[in-house]
Amino acid sequence: MSGKIPEHRWGNRKKIIIFSIILILIIAIVIFFLSAKPSGKIVYVTTDGSGDFNCDGTDDQVEINKALAYVAENPQFSTVYLRGHSTYVISNSIFIGSNTVFEGDSTAVIKLKDKAGWKEEKPLITQIDSAGNQNIIIKGFEIDGNHDNNSELDRGKGYYNLIHFVNSENIQVHDIYMHDSHGDGLKVSRSSNIQFYNNTVYKLGHDALYTISSSNVEAWNNNITSRTNSGLRVYNTNHVKFNNNAIDSEGEGGAGIEVQKADPSTVMDDIEICNNLLYETNAAGVWITGYGSKYSKDSAKDVYIHHNKFYKTGTNQGADWAGGIVLNGFNNTLIENNLFDGCYGAAIAHKQVTNEFSAPGSGYTTVVKNNIIVNTQPSHAAGKGYAIYNKLRNTHSFILENNCLSNNAGGNYMFANSTTDVKVDPGFVEQVSKNDSMKKDFQWSEALSAGPQKPY
Repeated sequence: MSGKIPEHRWGNRKKIIIFSIILILIIAIVIFFLSAKPSGKIVYVTTDGSGDFNCDGTDDQVEINKALAYVAENPQFSTVYLRGHSTYVISNSIFIGSNTVFEGDSTAVIKLKDKAGWKEEKPLITQIDSAGNQNIIIKGFEIDGNHDNNSELDRGKGYYNLIHFVNSENIQVHDIYMHDSHGDGLKVSRSSNIQFYNNTVYKLGHDALYTISSSNVEAWNNNITSRTNSGLRVYNTNHVKFNNNAIDSEGEGGAGIEVQKADPSTVMDDIEICNNLLYETNAAGVWITGYGSKYSKDSAKDVYIHHNKFYKTGTNQGADWAGGIVLNGFNNTLIENNLFDGCYGAAIAHKQVTNEFSAPGSGYTTVVKNNIIVNTQPSHAAGKGYAIYNKLRNTHSFILENNCLSNNAGGNYMFANSTTDVKVDPGFVEQVSKNDSMKKDFQWSEALSAGPQKPY
């Protein structure tokens, strides 16, 4: 052998080398194009000229809508992002399409222009398709309703709702700071799968969350200060959970949480309110009312209210519906393991709020057990400070079991009674709350630790 590679062997090796090089090139090209594909790519909106779309502080909805339309028309994009330390002033609505994330820095502010002059029910942010959209996330930025510079219009009349969706599904609104508006924060109608969480809401013109004829609604970890109406409200809506929210008001507004049934054909039998802190609300901490045309009690039943803290709720001395929980028109409501401390009028009451809210028929029951009810205070309109007050004794009744009662100014019962409730000395519950060894053996320890442990 001379050491030379036979010609046929060299030819085969050459083919293998060439094939390998081609294969490597193909793989490299595929990897390059896959990595270059803008799947889930973000479209940026700014005010400093560095974005994909750039605003100038006037009619900024024009550029924002162009960005949102671009994402809606190009499925490989998913997100419109507002860069922060900027205020985006809008003179018309912002429209979002399906499968879209509308996000921003916490220092990015969408603000309604001064003297906008919009008609009723025209929101700041809404859907692009009037027939409905789905899979929408709104998060991260601030929405300023600019109430004071549009003060010629009344609050709570449908003007300048911040976000509104109709016939839509899979909507998330979270980590938004929304404030100073004429209307609702998030309003949804005939929609499903709504999530509202981690938001800070301050002094809106109606409800922070208002759902109408909808289903599968959850709100959690929100901090809400009401001004005109409720914090969280469901109307003819089922499959609802409100948990771990802190809701108050500063001498204005209505109930902290409102549950309302007015449609006889709507079933509301799956509503849970738990682990919330309701404090110094203007009217009731929780108001539940069914009314209007005759309906079966099976269509309004089984509301479950547990492990909430009600602190000094119902501060408005002129409101008959002040108190901790005020309810009528719902059957088999279960109220357990809650702490009521310093509520005004009554901690828990069956009441009809004006003639409009008359419940059909009779035989409604409310079960109240294992709660702590202490320090209830008198209210000029709502009662003398009862633990339990049944103002609808001809049509509604209480079943009271093993509640801990103390220092209620008007007495423990008005038109109600119990053989298993326990009365303790004034100040005893407060003493237990400060003593860990006493807590261990305290029969109502669950109620004592109810609600998110936030300052108030």
